Amino acid sequence: MQSISVPLQNRSYPIWIENGLLAKLPELLKPMNQNQKWVIFSQNEIISLYGNNLRESLKSAGFQVELVVLPDGEKAKSLSALEGIFSQLMEMGCDRSSTFLALGGGVVGDAAGFIAATFMRGVDYIQIPTTLLAMVDSSIGGKTGVNLPAGKNLVGVIWQPKAVVIDPKLLESLPEREISSAMGEVIKYGAILDRDIFDLISSNLEDLLKLANPELLTKVIGRCAKLKADVVAEDEREGGKRRILNFGHTIGHALETNFGFDTLRHGEAIAYGMLAAGKLSIEDGRMKNEDFELLEEIIGKLPLPVLPKFDPNDILQIMQRDKKVRGRKIHFVLLEELGKAVIVDDVAKRSIINAMEGL
Repeated sequence: MQSISVPLQNRSYPIWIENGLLAKLPELLKPMNQNQKWVIFSQNEIISLYGNNLRESLKSAGFQVELVVLPDGEKAKSLSALEGIFSQLMEMGCDRSSTFLALGGGVVGDAAGFIAATFMRGVDYIQIPTTLLAMVDSSIGGKTGVNLPAGKNLVGVIWQPKAVVIDPKLLESLPEREISSAMGEVIKYGAILDRDIFDLISSNLEDLLKLANPELLTKVIGRCAKLKADVVAEDEREGGKRRILNFGHTIGHALETNFGFDTLRHGEAIAYGMLAAGKLSIEDGRMKNEDFELLEEIIGKLPLPVLPKFDPNDILQIMQRDKKVRGRKIHFVLLEELGKAVIVDDVAKRSIINAMEGL
């Protein structure tokens, strides 16, 4: 089993990675079991695939386990959905000693993490990501959140898990689109932090998309997890370096909000956002054309949906309401070269619109 530490002093925690790890979870969590209530948070499809078996195996190992079914899709991340869930937890007899298990993708992790952070002013939780996107990104670092009509994750808190349990074998049940969408975030790590992993992904993208090489996939997941863990350790609350993880997200999140979260998946939106940020990086005189061409080439290999027609001014308005706006300035992550990113706040609106018009 690969173990990666997220070193945050007294709140440090491990990221465990191994094929078939879900089946070993009762043994893995046994030292943490003090006869408290354990609650699995998940969604219907994941419960059918993994949740019911996990609950039974934990019960057989002496855990007191309950199950909370979250609404499907982004509806799980609405404030209106949470009130009933908090009442449900009270009825189950949960208290400050309870431990929550977030079994699912980014939506489940965000929602369950937010519930853990706010129930009884904070209880322990463990991330068990079932999607590639959650494995490499959202399950690590403690960001939790729910959505508002104005945009994604506008209400939330940073609440670190006690552990992250990654079983790449779970990806075999994912639709192809979920894998290809997540690859946008995987590419992001190489683009901003690690030219070597960028080149490795580029050379093996077809195998990664088809899950044809489990050893390589586990290596890439582990490398992305380590990169994220190191950034979080250096800047937990996103005051400095952690902000570079938002490469592609400034425009990407706005596209996602504009089109609806079902029309454009998160990773797909980020891929388009990275293309736009790459164009801005060239215009800013930071990035060489040949580096942008490599970025464009690898993103071009992803089966992205064609964007519906849109008005860039509408996207710009959404961006101005984003969390990344500070002092009314839109902050962008741009590339100086592949593997090296910088944060700027002086990109002209006309340049932003031009970059979007080229998508």
